[in-house]
Amino acid sequence: MAIRPYKGVYPDYNDSVFIDNSAVIVGDVHLNDDVSIWPLVAARGDVNTIRIGARSNIQDGTVLHVSRKSPRKPEGSPLIIGDDVTVGHKCMLHGCQLGNRILVGMAAIVMDDAVVEDDVIIGAGSLVPPGKTLQSGYLYVGSPVKQARPLTAEEKAFLVASAENYVVLKNEYLEEANA
Repeated sequence: MAIRPYKGVYPDYNDSVFIDNSAVIVGDVHLNDDVSIWPLVAARGDVNTIRIGARSNIQDGTVLHVSRKSPRKPEGSPLIIGDDVTVGHKCMLHGCQLGNRILVGMAAIVMDDAVVEDDVIIGAGSLVPPGKTLQSGYLYVGSPVKQARPLTAEEKAFLVASAENYVVLKNEYLEEANA
């Protein structure tokens, strides 16, 4: 696995985190407890920070990046991902903020300064434009996304179950690696 510093800043994570050998994690990237990073993920915390909350999983081929700080925007656009977030295969998350208990469907794109509140499902292939806010408790689909309908109780429960399933899976991978 390629875990390396940028300008002397190293990724930060503990032994409860699984990072696949093919992933690339660079710079100011903080992974909380029980995070899993799957094959071919690229996370570049080079010109700003990436923070991933507990029990979140970033699936195969996803790109995580940020926007640099500038005189026009002194804070830039960091990437902040909350707890219990499932990011599907081949997603692009760029300088956005995701709350807790979110499912980002396969190949979805979430752009700079978008804010996704808690308890949201973003449909596969959807595009969340820059600066858009997705309100809590809804399914969003399309390119650009549109609010489709409220989430059902079963869908809200699935958001937590998905994260829990990935914690179990990453623990199996860690056990096998340590055997």
